[in-house]
Amino acid sequence: MNTFINNEEIKKKVIFIMGATGTGKSRLSVDLATHFRGEIINSDKMQVYKGLEIVTNKITHTEKQGVRHYLLGEIEPDSDFTTEDFCLQAIIYIEEILKSQRVPIIVGGSNSYIEKLVEDPVFMFKYKYDSCFIWIDVEKSVLNRRVDMRVDQMVKAGLVDKVRQIFIPDADYTKGIRRSIGVPEMDRYLREETNIDGDDESKKMILQSSISSIKRNTRMLICNQLDKIQRLISEKMWLVHHIIATDVFKEDREEDLYEAWTNIVLQPCLDFVKRFLKNDHNIIIEFT
Repeated sequence: MNTFINNEEIKKKVIFIMGATGTGKSRLSVDLATHFRGEIINSDKMQVYKGLEIVTNKITHTEKQGVRHYLLGEIEPDSDFTTEDFCLQAIIYIEEILKSQRVPIIVGGSNSYIEKLVEDPVFMFKYKYDSCFIWIDVEKSVLNRRVDMRVDQMVKAGLVDKVRQIFIPDADYTKGIRRSIGVPEMDRYLREETNIDGDDESKKMILQSSISSIKRNTRMLICNQLDKIQRLISEKMWLVHHIIATDVFKEDREEDLYEAWTNIVLQPCLDFVKRFLKNDHNIIIEFT
């Protein structure tokens, strides 16, 4: 008996996690990957480079929880890794992940990367893949306080020493990993600290000014990231699941952070993704 089969190929499924810096994208990606047998492709344009783990705020080995990550610290620091390079490499990794019957999860704050990947007809992404977009969002005043604290933690963890190791006078801050927020801002201080005629108090003031610049530029980055996400929704008509995670990061939430994260962020995202993946027979999913 002949059975009619629809010749239209079922699109393969890819998950995107979007949001401003400091909103918990990496944590969410690992949580989803552990629930749905996923593997993660980094789409942060500074985290693709090798080195400066503290400055670029790369996810740590422990935080990965054994989940495989791609395009994380793979590219040589002085390379000019373009959006086209990202797209070509991301598609290779997406197919590699799908062949192993796992779920590709693309995560990062560089929306220009994912817009190019999804929208550029050269890559035929919309023709081949079905996308689930999750935007994890935090109210700006809460997020600004959070990233200010994070910069202070990065300084304590050795940010200045790490930047000093790659410091070159007259370096080109428009290429490679030196574009990272935290590198060009330290230029004046690193020049001044070698000045034997400079007094310690002056150097200390310059250092504090450099740290303030890192915080200010990170806040500007957040504004740009949010503007781009809004544009993708309004102009490109992306259907985005919007998760407001503000309450997770409020100061009075410190003691029950895990419970707040689970209830406010993780559980709704698990529900979205479960519905998205439910009818996909190309991957093996262990629903928990």
